[in-house]
Amino acid sequence: MNLDKWVFRIAGCMILMSLLLSWLHSPYWLFLTAFSGANMLQASFTGFCPMVMVLKKIGIKPGRAFD
Repeated sequence: MNLDKWVFRIAGCMILMSLLLSWLHSPYWLFLTAFSGANMLQASFTGFCPMVMVLKKIGIKPGRAFD
C-alpha cells in the first residue's frame, strides 16, 4: 500500500472517530474534525502534510500525490 492510501485512510479514520466521540462523549471532539478538514484543505494547496513526513520516516512507499 502506498503513501497516498495511508494518508486518506488515516484522515478518514480521524474524522469518523471524532464524530463518534462527539456523539458519545463531548461536542468538543468536533475540533478534531475541524483540524483534520483544515489540514486536508491546506495540504491540497501547499502539498505539505505532516502525516506524510511521519509515514515516509517509517518507510512507506510514496505514491503520486505527495511527490
